Amino acid sequence: MAGGSRSQVNKTHKTRFASKSSRNIHKTSVKDKSKISKPDRNVAKGARAARLQRNKMMREQKRATLLKEKRASCATTSAPRVIVLFGLSASANVSSLAEDLLSLLSNENKGTLFPAVASSEYRLRATVLQAPHGDLMACMEMAKMADLILFVASANSSSEHSSSNYYIDEFGSQCLSVFRSIGLPSTAVFLRDLPCDLKRRNDIKKTCISSLSSEFPEDCKFYPADTKDDLHKFMFLFKEQRLTIPHWRTQRPYLMAHKVDMVADESGKCTLRITGYLRARNLSVNQLVHVSGAGDFQLGKIELLKDPCSLNVRKEGDFMDADEVNNDLHVIKTLLPDPMKKEPLLVENIPDPLEGEQTWPTEAEMEEADRLRKEKKHKKRSLPRGTSDYQAAWIVDDSDVSGTDSDDDDGSENGMVVDGENDITCQSDGEKFDHEFDQASLKLRDSDEETEADSMMMDNENLTKEQIEEDIRKIKEAHAEDEEYPDEVDAPVDVPARKRFAKYRGLKSFRTSSWDPKESLPPEYARIFAFDNFTRTHKHVLSKARDMEQGGLDECVPANSYVALHISEVPIHIASKLCILGKRMPVIACGLLQHESKISVLHFRLKKHETYSEPIKAKEELIFHVGFRQFIARPTFASDNFNSDKHKMERFLHAGRFSIASVYAPISFPPLPLIVLKSKGDSLPPVLAAVGALKCIDPDKIILKKIILTGYPQRVSKSKAAVRYMFHNPEDVKWFKPVEVWTKLGRRGRIKEPVGTHGAMKCILNGVLQQNDTVCMSLFKRSYPKWPEHWFPMST
Repeated sequence: MAGGSRSQVNKTHKTRFASKSSRNIHKTSVKDKSKISKPDRNVAKGARAARLQRNKMMREQKRATLLKEKRASCATTSAPRVIVLFGLSASANVSSLAEDLLSLLSNENKGTLFPAVASSEYRLRATVLQAPHGDLMACMEMAKMADLILFVASANSSSEHSSSNYYIDEFGSQCLSVFRSIGLPSTAVFLRDLPCDLKRRNDIKKTCISSLSSEFPEDCKFYPADTKDDLHKFMFLFKEQRLTIPHWRTQRPYLMAHKVDMVADESGKCTLRITGYLRARNLSVNQLVHVSGAGDFQLGKIELLKDPCSLNVRKEGDFMDADEVNNDLHVIKTLLPDPMKKEPLLVENIPDPLEGEQTWPTEAEMEEADRLRKEKKHKKRSLPRGTSDYQAAWIVDDSDVSGTDSDDDDGSENGMVVDGENDITCQSDGEKFDHEFDQASLKLRDSDEETEADSMMMDNENLTKEQIEEDIRKIKEAHAEDEEYPDEVDAPVDVPARKRFAKYRGLKSFRTSSWDPKESLPPEYARIFAFDNFTRTHKHVLSKARDMEQGGLDECVPANSYVALHISEVPIHIASKLCILGKRMPVIACGLLQHESKISVLHFRLKKHETYSEPIKAKEELIFHVGFRQFIARPTFASDNFNSDKHKMERFLHAGRFSIASVYAPISFPPLPLIVLKSKGDSLPPVLAAVGALKCIDPDKIILKKIILTGYPQRVSKSKAAVRYMFHNPEDVKWFKPVEVWTKLGRRGRIKEPVGTHGAMKCILNGVLQQNDTVCMSLFKRSYPKWPEHWFPMST
């Protein structure tokens, strides 16, 4: 029975775990492990360690930089903080507030005459300036130097002002917009003339804050400032505050003059001596300096003086008395420039008149030139390999000059050119129209109807000049509703259009057609400087300035030092103006970076200020305030388009939108703010005209002036038309034949041939032309700024 078919068969046992021998099959012994190399893991471990070390170094550098900034902005070690008091309205009493602040800070030294005061109680040094209400220039110069602007609002301001906010009058609103354009430093608002009653005081304070908070930055705080206790609370907060300064002020050393005097010599010039605290960066005696409104100069020497406003409290002699300050007897160190390292005062490039000199050609050379010119004429259709479209447009065909006079041959060098990849080339009547839309859109053939148009055009052959002008005037009056093209001009009747518009050319596409930036440059371009790579030069100049800052060279005076700058070769009339000006407003001396005295073409992005309503015409003389610098410029305006390397010139600066202003001016490295003033005469102060910022420095930027020549259909046959009054002689029609024409109702086409002797022409369009339509031709010419007669306001 045991071996029978019905015996029980049990399942085999399935082990949960493998046997020890099977588990150890894939194990590697400790001895073999040491022989296995792991290069990838070691590399990864080394890369991780390097990455951690690099991150640690970056953290330490940032920590050191932050610590340096804190020490530099410390109230006890930095130069005296400049506090500017600005009244938002004429009713705000700024003078009494300035007296209260000075008495609070200098209660231990009430008899001092020095502009800066020091307070041992607050451990703070400060210079308090009052912005004169109504003097825009003085307010601007103070705002450029301010470490803190205290806006003073009076709670008693009435609603008589034109501004929507009756705490701010018209001048206060204008200055606020200027300060925002320059860059606001740390700000606070003082509320004055609050009532004594606690409930009314809180209500009026809330009203003032809600009304003024939208005009200032979010971190701007409001403080009551009627009593000395209020000022005392503010000063304790202010001494611990970390000030914010616009970035453009930290790139160059600058100095606000505490004292300006001059020493004349026999050469008609003098040495200007400016005394004050150096700020932001170290200044080298080999650097150039710019004096606001006066120009760029070299330094004769720098004297490092004993600080007259020290916080070291002594019983006697804590401050210099007035005689010591005026005489400057305490000279610690004198720095003299090194002739080998001194930055040259190079303003304009001196062109060499012999640089383009050419010798008279020989007879063999002239014969060779004639032979090549004839070959080029016959090779119009078969261009040599490597010839670009831009070069091909200059090649003259026999059909272009066959019917013209000698003026056309002489002017072929500066004649009509059509740029673009698909240029419309000159052609005769029997040639095929060489353009892609001629086959796709036009698809037109000559017909017998042209003979009828020829006979009709003979009606105008005997018109005089006066009759033609009267006829054009009547046609324009009939088209007066269509005055949407401000670039329209009329070809003169008595002057050939090919001579009047010889510098103009046509463009197939304003955005994509090529234009050589080095072609036909004006003589002023021989006097300016250009960079091969502006971005690389900018980085190199800033790197050089940082190396000088960190090097601690003997030629530099450190920032926050009290120094006297001896500026050489200043004209006497400019120095005398500065001595007078220093009593009314701050005189600023700014150290220049490398290349910043040289003239180039600067492009600014600006817009017309909303308070200025008069027109600003292109090439009009304006005063530009770029950072600490001031100069006179005569700009051209252009549209601010981002999708093209070319900009369309504008005859006026339009309100409500940004434009590009191009000027000849000394080089300045961005970022820098721009304030544009317009002079109203010698007796009147300049007024605010526009605000903006420096965009780039590029003499190759192309700004094109556009004109539109218009003609009017006389006879229309489907897509063919006889057009008159665009030109007044057949030679002009042949000269401008390569340029595309278009109509105001959207048609495009070409000139086929002249008709008669009075400038009428046949045109072929890509659709049916309406009788009331206008045929137009767009021409372009490169525009340049105008060279100013004098560079700086005080040189006039």
